[in-house]
Amino acid sequence: MAAALLLTGAAVAAGAPAGVAATRPATAAAGCDSAQRAVAESLGVLVTRHGIPGAAAEFVDPRCGRREAARGVADLGTGRPMRAGDRLRIGSVSKTFTATVVVQLAAEGRIGLDSPVEHYLPGLIRGNGHDGRTTTVRQLLQHTSGLPDHMDALADVPVEQWRYRHFDAHELISMALRLPRPGGSWHYSTTNTLLAGLIVEKVTGRGIEAEVTRRIIHPLGLHDTYWPGDQTHIRGAHSRSYSALLPAPGPVDGTEWNMTLGGAGGALVSSPADMNRFHGALFGGRLLSARWLAEMTRTVPADPDRLWPGARYGLGLIATPLPCGGWWWGHAGTVPGGHRALGAVGPGGRTVALALNRVPATDRAEQDFRAVVDAALCAPDSSNGRDGTNPSKETP
Repeated sequence: MAAALLLTGAAVAAGAPAGVAATRPATAAAGCDSAQRAVAESLGVLVTRHGIPGAAAEFVDPRCGRREAARGVADLGTGRPMRAGDRLRIGSVSKTFTATVVVQLAAEGRIGLDSPVEHYLPGLIRGNGHDGRTTTVRQLLQHTSGLPDHMDALADVPVEQWRYRHFDAHELISMALRLPRPGGSWHYSTTNTLLAGLIVEKVTGRGIEAEVTRRIIHPLGLHDTYWPGDQTHIRGAHSRSYSALLPAPGPVDGTEWNMTLGGAGGALVSSPADMNRFHGALFGGRLLSARWLAEMTRTVPADPDRLWPGARYGLGLIATPLPCGGWWWGHAGTVPGGHRALGAVGPGGRTVALALNRVPATDRAEQDFRAVVDAALCAPDSSNGRDGTNPSKETP
């Protein structure tokens, strides 16, 4: 999808090896202290060098618990400090929630990952070179379907014409199918996830919002995570967001937005704490068995122009190499209103979740945003062995 409108991109819950907690508690705590300082410094770079109003992160280490860091302000009008506990729009991190439900249904024998989309949604993908009879559910979740992104259709439309309006998933899919077919074997498209959501509704009789809530949000106690529907405000304590898309000089408040345009692939509201709980539960075996998590972590190379160099994509999951060795798994998200989020789990079970209230405007700023993840997961005394999954492998 167009960069300006992007809605992006072993048992993790296990503790330290036997004896570590008893013999090295000071070392473990020192490692977490070091990570906390490194994360705070990285967040400071985003605020002071790149003009992000507010940046916050929470990371969780199995050995020494939960740590937070924040820099800047959550609200330019009041000067309220940014907090890692604030809610935000997480954009395409929503894709991992939706993909998890699809894979759960596959584990139950109700969806075939390699079944054609036509089997569930007859006649919906037809024309302009697209055919649901040759497009599989796996290809939707992996962004190898060759389908365009409906967000590209909005790129040249004045924002105020669509900022507050309701979009139906079928309407957005129709918009996408009228676009030229993208080139290449991998093309990031939120339209893929809208279709996956409709497949969930077809086989369960309940919308994707209800299934994600029933299967993930409620069981994990994700109290900050919800689907906003047509509500344009964010409930509860939250950071404001500042959009570069709105026609005015300087940062413009873009917090109020109707996110039905993202739907199953980009509408969720959450918090760094909830993102950490979700990724920890997913890779800790609470949501999927090892066999089906292996399906989610079968990857293909991603287009670096749509994500970033070195990234690979599984089923609703991004894999990215860490400078200290191993990979982090998770997803990033951006919404037009200006929030930027990322949730990741790294080797050794440490998780990190980030929140910005303005989207990085340059490639260097985006690199420094991802560098916060490296700071959290590669701090001294963090485990830098591989996490048991190899993103370069095409099969589990």
